[in-house]
Amino acid sequence: MQVHLDPHPLLELGLVSARLPRPLGELPSPDWLLALLSPAGGAAIDDDATRAEARNLLRPGGYKPTGRGKPASEYLVRAAAEGTLGSINLAVDANNAVSLESGLAISVVDAELLAPPLRVARGAEDESYVFNASGQEIRLAGLLCLHDAEGPCANAVRDSQRTKTHAGTRELLAVVWGTRALEGRAQAAVERFAALLERAGAEVTAREVLSAPRD
Repeated sequence: MQVHLDPHPLLELGLVSARLPRPLGELPSPDWLLALLSPAGGAAIDDDATRAEARNLLRPGGYKPTGRGKPASEYLVRAAAEGTLGSINLAVDANNAVSLESGLAISVVDAELLAPPLRVARGAEDESYVFNASGQEIRLAGLLCLHDAEGPCANAVRDSQRTKTHAGTRELLAVVWGTRALEGRAQAAVERFAALLERAGAEVTAREVLSAPRD
């Protein structure tokens, strides 16, 4: 799947495309995957340097990655440590496991709900999208987002309700929000995500890491 990257001083974008053997709702997460989400089962990266660099990735353009606007990876670390990180579905559980292990925020979307062309760019001043079933919105001004032909649809903080995975999902696209400041981290996350999906029976159709041209 082709993704154009706008210039950015830090972005290394990881991509994993996969095809599921059956609809997502028919694929419960195996025990070995759920174990990675428990306080004892995963090897979560939780250090100041990683948190700082994951936030720094989002600062160019004026976005402030603090409070409720911080990267989703930080919420996962806390939930895992508290034992409150429950199963959602196979795709999201694999996503969360890799995010914990890498310290990077990762988006996972239903690839069949995307309308090409795809690009990663900062959100415009007046852009926002709904991120959950109750209709809550996130403002996207200055925030790095995956865009399709219909507008922004995913980012390192909260993904759009419009393109989230669901029970009928068959095609996945995972987006690893990596940074040049954590050398090799995005590539390792891509390989780990692909390996988890393959172990769960999915066919990984593409995996790559793209570096944005510098500003």
